[in-house]
Amino acid sequence: MTGRPDAPAVPDVTVVVAVYNTMPYLTECLNSLVGQSIGLDRLEVVAVDDGSTDDSGAELDRFAERFPGTIKVVHQPNSGGPAMPSNRALELATGRYVYFIGSDDYLGEEALERMVSCADANGSDVVIGKMVGTNGRYVRQSLYKANDPDISLYGPELPFALANTKLFRRDLVERHKLRFPEDMPVGSDQPFTIEACVRARKISVVADYTCYYAVKRGDASNITYRANHLARLRCTAAIMDRTAELIEAGPKRDAVLKRHFTWELSKLIQDDFVGLDDETKRDICAGITHLADTYLTDPLSDSLPVKLRARLRLAQRGAVDELCRAITEEAEHGAPPFHLEDGRAFARYPGFRDAGLELPDRCFELVGEIVPGRLANKTALVESEWVQTGEDLALALTIRIGVLGDTGSAVVRLVEGAMPKSADKARARRLPDGHELPPAQGEFTREVTDDGNATLLRARIPLAVRTVRRGVRVFVDVAGGTYEIPVRGDGQPMPLARKWHGETDPYRATARLNTKGRMVISTGPLHPPKKSLGSRLRSRLIGAKRSKRK
Repeated sequence: MTGRPDAPAVPDVTVVVAVYNTMPYLTECLNSLVGQSIGLDRLEVVAVDDGSTDDSGAELDRFAERFPGTIKVVHQPNSGGPAMPSNRALELATGRYVYFIGSDDYLGEEALERMVSCADANGSDVVIGKMVGTNGRYVRQSLYKANDPDISLYGPELPFALANTKLFRRDLVERHKLRFPEDMPVGSDQPFTIEACVRARKISVVADYTCYYAVKRGDASNITYRANHLARLRCTAAIMDRTAELIEAGPKRDAVLKRHFTWELSKLIQDDFVGLDDETKRDICAGITHLADTYLTDPLSDSLPVKLRARLRLAQRGAVDELCRAITEEAEHGAPPFHLEDGRAFARYPGFRDAGLELPDRCFELVGEIVPGRLANKTALVESEWVQTGEDLALALTIRIGVLGDTGSAVVRLVEGAMPKSADKARARRLPDGHELPPAQGEFTREVTDDGNATLLRARIPLAVRTVRRGVRVFVDVAGGTYEIPVRGDGQPMPLARKWHGETDPYRATARLNTKGRMVISTGPLHPPKKSLGSRLRSRLIGAKRSKRK
């Protein structure tokens, strides 16, 4: 493929590439651009070398020489971030649309053609093409469930996809003089993208084709992974302040700023916060205090996961020691237990009902959050045994469960049938609203453990004289929902098989772990009746067919 001698006056799309030391990834990026199905006659590439010290500048020049009518290259001293080179490229862009790509990423072959067609067909000012991560790069996928000609910035998905890697109508960009703030080392694309989406007549999504491949470099040197805590805090504050200038207070602003509390600010109070020096910790908490005081409305706060809400409120209160404890204890021991009270549930993080901090209970309350994983992780079999009285047999269990307070709803049931596969990842599930359970059979007692962090649920469940296999499951009501938690027996010995129900027609009870580590109880005749010859033959035939399929 060779470059064309004369570019058209108005190409369909200008691709902006801000470049700084991205070899060898840059080569794949540029190859993906000149190989676009839209064709070189409809394409313009403006690449700005921001003072690269590797071979990036030379590689740009090589491509510009091969494609002189398509690729324009500008070399400039290093500016410290992608904003200035992106702005400079915008001054040179001539396409009807402008598209931004990271110089270490690449496009699918039909990406530009599909996005331009979408914009032209729908009158879109912004088009978002499906993006995936490579080499371990995380890219949220919920925005790309289906093509959509008209999505809202204020929905649940778009605020979490605010990178500038989108197609923008250049008339929109120039009419509103959209540019990237050059004093932001990270996140400078967000003010640009947010304002473009606020002002756009229509925003569309191309989801049926992978347009963009976001690459995580082998050395994790992408700028996203390099910035320090205070720089990220400062940039996040600038983004949130600019958002507030564009969107009046209310549900729409909350919908956008939820992203910044959930993503950017959340990252500042993860495990590495504990290892920072004391002054930096205090500065981070002071910055979060300002942003939370200004923008964390009660409805927005309630929409956050309780783990994040508790950490943000501790930071907002300046409770550095309690925040460090919350982070450390969760890293070492998992999520804290839930305190159940009057139909409500509270996560017992440090600071909960601490008279010195005076944080409202709401900071620690489960509000519409589904938490099967947390309950499953805090549920553990302590011991199990058979208890035989005459010809009657019962299963006696002691199970540690991660709830405290009003635990009267906690019972154990033996349940036929497998758990839904949807419960496998969390290892438990919340039952659908309106689901009715039969009365629990057996005797139950509950007492707080010696460490005060859990409840010991003791159960004695009679076994019926029948042939059946049933899973052992805990049921407990938490914050208005009933959770079903399979009891796992990892590391615990199962009671030996037990014969019961007399000598004439004895039954056998066994306890074992299934392939998922869940405790299963089976009962049936000790001497089951022999199968007929026809039945045995059918069993062998079925077994032979299964072996062939394998």
